Amino acid sequence: MRKIACGRFRLPVSRPLVMGIVNVTPDSFSDGGRFATLEAATRQARQLIEEGADIIDIGGESTRPGSMPVPLREELERVLPVIKELAESPVPVSIDTYKPEAMAAALAAGASMVNDVKALREPGALEVLRGSDAGVCLMHMQGDPQSMQVHPRYENVVGEVCSFLRERVSECQAAGIARERIVIDPGFGFGKTKAHNLLLLRNLRRFTELGLPVLVGLSRKSVLGTIAARDVSERIHSSVAAALVAVHRGAAIVRVHDVKATRDALAVYEAIEVDYE
Repeated sequence: MRKIACGRFRLPVSRPLVMGIVNVTPDSFSDGGRFATLEAATRQARQLIEEGADIIDIGGESTRPGSMPVPLREELERVLPVIKELAESPVPVSIDTYKPEAMAAALAAGASMVNDVKALREPGALEVLRGSDAGVCLMHMQGDPQSMQVHPRYENVVGEVCSFLRERVSECQAAGIARERIVIDPGFGFGKTKAHNLLLLRNLRRFTELGLPVLVGLSRKSVLGTIAARDVSERIHSSVAAALVAVHRGAAIVRVHDVKATRDALAVYEAIEVDYE
């Protein structure tokens, strides 16, 4: 059975995994700073674990379109206390950051995974992961959060994103990061139009051909708001639908805000689709 290596954890991918999102930020697009305190963030994380999250992803800097970078010290002040509180949790804690210094500090505090929107391209990031046993998610992003949605362009979005991720995986392996520690993410909403996002989802099995677990993060994103004509606070149904479509097309992990609803939907899906004989 294939497993994802994340520090002391080995996550089997024989069934879909759910990554629960906890944004420790005052300006998150999805929850508007509801979990910006240590107490609120840890309470939310434990609630998501109780609801069935397999991984908890902690973020201290918003990467929504148009967002500005947060100073390293501020990001660490937001996330490290939460990670330390959750270090003994029964599921891996992931740090959502692209800064090597934040990665190193989070891993030292008890995180078991790094979720990097820049796919370890920042100087020093590869070295941090090479010196650890943590898992890593490599995501594709065209541009940066400040400009990525201004005018995304591709000749062939599926082929270009696949090629980028293949190159990043090769770079990681060459740097000494074992393949079983690596997850890939096409980066829905990160430098993509609605048409780009839908093409990526429609062709998600192209990414599974790289032989690595694929993570999909579509929860509450604007593309779903455009499709369903719903505000961010009303996107739970479209988010669950997107997660089911992603799993049906090969996703091993779905990154979501609404763990309970997603887990319930996946239970029905698995009961129908999984061959238990």
